[in-house]
Parts: sequence; C-alpha cells; structure tokens
Amino acid sequence: MKAKIQRVTVTEKNLTYEGSLTIDVALMERADIIEGEAVQVINVNNGERFVTYAMAGKRNSGTICLNGGSARLGEVGDQLIIISYCLVDNAEVRDFQPKKIFVDDHNRPLT
Repeated sequence: MKAKIQRVTVTEKNLTYEGSLTIDVALMERADIIEGEAVQVINVNNGERFVTYAMAGKRNSGTICLNGGSARLGEVGDQLIIISYCLVDNAEVRDFQPKKIFVDDHNRPLT
C-alpha cells in the first residue's frame, strides 16, 4: 500500500461518464495519487470492491464522484476507502511508510 484515504463520503454519481473516480485534487496530492493512477476502492456501506483510475476534482471541494459503471456500486452518502499501491525495493521496504489520510464529514483532511 502506497496510500489510503480513509472513509471519504461519496458526494456525486455520474453513470453516463465513461469511468473513473473523481477525487478532490487536494486529497489526491496529500495521498500522492496522480491523475490516471489505478486505485482500489472499498465501499464500507455495501462491501463492494473495485479497481478504477483517479481523476482530479476541484480543489478543496470535497468531491468524491463515482463515474460510469462504478456509479452502480455505491450511493451518495456511502463511505469509501481509496487505496493506491506501489512497488518498493526490498532494501527500502522495512522503512517505507504509507500515507494515511483521514477526513472529516466534508472530506476535508484531518492529518
């Protein structure tokens, strides 16, 4: 695990968009997630798990939008865990510290 954004709240759904997960770019930067990067998403409310790619949303908006087919895997108000992964050299793995981003009820970072 490179980073996780813990318990963000879905603010929007857009079934007609081709795909992806829109994330407030300020949260993406805190978690070191770049636009187009693959992310695993866990819906805490219904147990759904899926992989998609991150798309930058408006800075400090708190936006978390399920796009395309993933819009069928959650509802506005659901809580998600967003996880990104990376490869770490064996020599560095013991000292590697993943980023853990916690948010308030409006998807603003607490840490």
